[in-house]
Amino acid sequence: MKRRKALGMAGVGLGAIWSMGMPQAMAQMNRASDRQPAPAGEAPQVIVIGAGMAGLAAAQRLRAAGRRVLVLEARDRTGGRIFTSKGWRGPAVDLGASWIHGAGPGNPLVQLTRQIGARTVSTDLENSEAYDGQGGELGAAQQRRLAALRSQIRKLLADRELEDRDVSLQALIHEELDYAERPVLEQRMIEFLLNSMFEHEYGAAARQLSARWFDAGSAYEGEELLLREGYRVLIDHLSAGLDIRLQHEVSEIDYQGVAGVTVRTSQGSFSAQQLIVTLPLGVLKAGKVRFSPALPSSKQMAIERLGVGVLNKCCLLFPRAFWDTRLDWLNHLPQAGRAGQWTEWVSLARPSGAPVLMGFNAADHGRRIESQSDAAQAQEAMAVLRRMFGAQIPAPQDVLVSRWASDPHALGAYSCHVLGSHPAQRDDLAKSVNGRLFFAGEATDRQHYQTVHGAYQSGMRAAQELLQVASGVRQSLGPGRRLTVL
Repeated sequence: MKRRKALGMAGVGLGAIWSMGMPQAMAQMNRASDRQPAPAGEAPQVIVIGAGMAGLAAAQRLRAAGRRVLVLEARDRTGGRIFTSKGWRGPAVDLGASWIHGAGPGNPLVQLTRQIGARTVSTDLENSEAYDGQGGELGAAQQRRLAALRSQIRKLLADRELEDRDVSLQALIHEELDYAERPVLEQRMIEFLLNSMFEHEYGAAARQLSARWFDAGSAYEGEELLLREGYRVLIDHLSAGLDIRLQHEVSEIDYQGVAGVTVRTSQGSFSAQQLIVTLPLGVLKAGKVRFSPALPSSKQMAIERLGVGVLNKCCLLFPRAFWDTRLDWLNHLPQAGRAGQWTEWVSLARPSGAPVLMGFNAADHGRRIESQSDAAQAQEAMAVLRRMFGAQIPAPQDVLVSRWASDPHALGAYSCHVLGSHPAQRDDLAKSVNGRLFFAGEATDRQHYQTVHGAYQSGMRAAQELLQVASGVRQSLGPGRRLTVL
């Protein structure tokens, strides 16, 4: 999460989440990398639903332990909410997850990128410039005022961290900063900070985010890294050797029989002894998959109360760069009445070598623009960029956008803590059921939700839980006896 350090969160290590440490587990996975998938006629022992980061990590961990694994994926590609697109004239761009956040030695994705030799480049939030919605850069006095308001908000949230009262971020900040009494310019600055610091980070509107729990997790220390070839290099590496069935949309999970678990999909039914579910929280909330019997009430409550945020990207390819390509971030202070619209831009000129700007839109505005065509989004974005840089800037040569809220296999970008939710509900979401169903995905990781490394860790955790349960059952049966029910 790109701003957790800015709010004073301390980095933490992965710790002893499972008996086999992360380095040893990853090494075992790599030693198994040349294994072939189980023959088609051999029934799987474990089914993994979802070929995103969590599902692939779990599947590889199980495969390394000698399990026959089948991965079912609804999309026509692997990766899930990781999507490195080449569908335009510009460079490959990650329309889903982009950064390895907190790329210090404790982050398992850093170890993985080094093992496969993936190329990375760092970006810096402080390497930025702010622009006024009226045109041009913010003046020195305006920049000082913006910095002072940012500091006030950070201090306010640090002081209120343990307060029992759960109110929205917007309500708390508006009340404590006397928003209604401030001049219009300062109100615009507060709305900009609410959007850029929180809505873009957590995906939900500031009026929905819980002031108490919005940032309840932890962050690794270290740089913010982009992969030069995109996250696709990690997905391809983790997909290698697995039996992955694409375009298999799951409709029902039946775990009430005595023989294990049956998964019904758009292309037939599949059975196994155990199952790992990595469906996005948005899909679970929509009830698109039926569970027989119904999931435990605590898990249903977690699904209902945890929030799902939206963050969309609009990438514009230009014939030339008209901005300072030494900068990583270009911040825009919207005009009054346009709060939350096109407030943050990332320059990909330095990381990719191409004149590309990536605009972010989250929460209400992020959802609104999904109904627009690519051309309409580009036109709206260009109106903002012309206020920032002048009417003479060139038109874009191509545009590439994301629409995560309306993606039927995602229904949102990532999970978040809205009013009424609690961090313990992530533990409820992660709990296994009857030794047969195991759950993974970024929403199940209490400390590192919303991140790719959180998804990866959750997959490894779920796989290890499954192996421990299976091992315990086998031991209880005694040597030589055949396991028929898990």
